Amino acid sequence: TQEMEDIANHGVAEHWFYKNTNSRAQRAHNRAQQWIRELVEMQKRSGNAMEFINHVKHDLFPDEVYVFSPKGGVFSLPAGATPIDFAYAVHTDIGNTCIACRINRRLAPLSQKLDSGDTIEIVTTASAKPNMSWLNFVATAKASSNIRHALKHQATDDAVNLGRRLLNQELGSNDLSLDTIDAQLLKHYVSQHKLTSLDALLAEVGAGKRLAYIVATALSQDATDEEGQTKAIGPMEIHGTEGVMIKYSRCCRPIPGDTIVGHLNAGHGIAVHRTFCNNMQDIGRDQDKTLALVWAETGDRDFDVCLEIEVSASRGIIASLATSAAKDDANVEKIDVNEKDARLSVVNLEISVHNRVHLAQVIKSMRKIAGVIRLNRT
Repeated sequence: TQEMEDIANHGVAEHWFYKNTNSRAQRAHNRAQQWIRELVEMQKRSGNAMEFINHVKHDLFPDEVYVFSPKGGVFSLPAGATPIDFAYAVHTDIGNTCIACRINRRLAPLSQKLDSGDTIEIVTTASAKPNMSWLNFVATAKASSNIRHALKHQATDDAVNLGRRLLNQELGSNDLSLDTIDAQLLKHYVSQHKLTSLDALLAEVGAGKRLAYIVATALSQDATDEEGQTKAIGPMEIHGTEGVMIKYSRCCRPIPGDTIVGHLNAGHGIAVHRTFCNNMQDIGRDQDKTLALVWAETGDRDFDVCLEIEVSASRGIIASLATSAAKDDANVEKIDVNEKDARLSVVNLEISVHNRVHLAQVIKSMRKIAGVIRLNRT
């Protein structure tokens, strides 16, 4: 019978539920089943046992808030939950593509804590991706585990794309590319190095775990141009949108227009430095891990830069510097002031600009301010 089948498959608890006609008990059973399914999903997405335990601890017996979807659906969330938690509670894809939200029909920050009775509307776009900063304010284990899962995939995708560019650049010296190399040769190289796929190889190249030059040499074998000489390899273009596998070093803060060079960090991708960066003089001795780079068109993307400004101690000088930067369409990110003596102060100003031309305009305007004695880029 069906009853015997359920007992065999699911145990006596299923037998109790099959016999019970109490709707309240059925709802409790359904909630318990849903919670178990969510636990299983969290366990699959967790990187290790401790991460899974922390997720479960957050979801056990929380104080709850009850919020509404625009269509009137009711969602129970732990106290301190944010619109990001709500988005992932509705559906993982909505959370992953979330860019903004409206709380009670008004635009609100994604980090705002929700109150019972709020109506939440999530704004999404297909090109959006989870942000690592979300982990600082989400309250539910489901949101946290899904964000970490998406970030891992994002880092892998960025590494594969970067690895493809690096390998094609090296192969280009022999008039080759991944598209023109024999598929069986690629397959043999991948299996020989005990990798699961070509993407796994590209991810390791992009992450700096394998040198593109060595991989390209093995793949191209004796392929050279007609004169038997290897062509010079041109610099790789940096667009500013490569993702998490290309990082702009905070020691020298390169911006478009600077001459730049890259350094391969194992497991971390490429660190972009200015050519004359002091740190690059030390780490650049390993030529195999040094890459020639050049800026491509970066559009309106902003890049951070630091200025050290020596000013006379006068009322309103900090406000004048910030106003000057704003007039030249530069955003002030951070200001630190240190007194040099009773008459002079040193202002460390962090601003975001588009390129060197934009920075030159900002510096030119600031040098005209009364009280500015000396201004240098650090």
